[in-house]
Amino acid sequence: MAPGTDETQCLGTLETGFCKEHEKDSNVDKKPHEDPDDNSTQAKASRPPLMRHCSSHVALVDPFSLICSNEGGVKSGKDSGFQPIFRSGSCSEIGPKQYMEDEFICVDDLPQHLGTNKGFPSPGAFYGVFDGHGGKDAASFTRKNILDFITQDSHFPDGIKRALKNAFVKADNALADAKNLDQSSGTTALVALILGRTMIIANAGDSRAVLGKRGRAIELSKDHKPSCTSERIRIEKLGGVIYDGYLNGQLSVARALGDWHMKGAKGSQCPLSSEPELEELVLTEEDEFLIIGCDGLWDVMSSQYAVTIVRKELMAHNDPERCSRELVREALKRNTCDNLTVVVICFSAEPPPRIEIPRSHRRRSISAEGLDILKGVLSQA
Repeated sequence: MAPGTDETQCLGTLETGFCKEHEKDSNVDKKPHEDPDDNSTQAKASRPPLMRHCSSHVALVDPFSLICSNEGGVKSGKDSGFQPIFRSGSCSEIGPKQYMEDEFICVDDLPQHLGTNKGFPSPGAFYGVFDGHGGKDAASFTRKNILDFITQDSHFPDGIKRALKNAFVKADNALADAKNLDQSSGTTALVALILGRTMIIANAGDSRAVLGKRGRAIELSKDHKPSCTSERIRIEKLGGVIYDGYLNGQLSVARALGDWHMKGAKGSQCPLSSEPELEELVLTEEDEFLIIGCDGLWDVMSSQYAVTIVRKELMAHNDPERCSRELVREALKRNTCDNLTVVVICFSAEPPPRIEIPRSHRRRSISAEGLDILKGVLSQA
């Protein structure tokens, strides 16, 4: 397989550490690359919960979350007429591996990209990351075709969820029918489709989507690992087995496109599923950015720490591409063992606002007896 990717790679040399001028703009720990989440085991009860994925990543909230106004789930009932503006930056590096098998796609203006409004809400955008294995054939094919499979589906744009699920099935079946592609090649797939203020995440595999909401990390996808309880139950019901965390002793993910050497006839159920899990939300002004990345990033970094880095960087220079490079740089410093692909999507033209933790104005008083004791002590001095 070719060691490179035909997507534009990130530009510039990766320096080490944060810029000095960034340090004054953050309310987090002054040691910028010490992950405060890594050595903790549980969040304090007074802090809002972080949405979890099934893998055992410890990710606690940071001080930003103490004043987050929406402490519930992902959806918000607040409607202030917020209109998102999409801009993105990406970085993709081969890392320590011999070959590059990751692919990604960034479309900030979907109507312009398609050459038509086609009756769907504006603005629109589309993003995706694809982590290939067994060569990059499956990842490259999926990147080139998945958006067409979605927009050409009969349910698009009125039934977006059905169109997304159908597109994953079509991509998987097309990989089975393609004679010029390696049948043992497979890929995870995570895409984010945004129409107006509605964003839908579709994921099959162990890539991850994380929303930055006023400094708090909200995980919008679940890592489909064979060891995940729900995936393990599904796999075993369909006759699959898990050896050392690998599906049938071969694959470290429970859902993927391609890998037809492990699947049965088209249309039949098998332990390795291509069906995506979907998450839908309506964007509000509190939703600042989205991070999507392949597992090379998440293997060495918690979701909360990634959000903290991106927010700090955006406050300093407001450039999502530099944020992506910073995440890749940090993952390399932490000795990731995989290819690295990260996309950062901002929902506003402005950088995130500075969040101030309010000071306590508790009134303190002293009893009459205490005042007499204090007077006595002072008179003896």
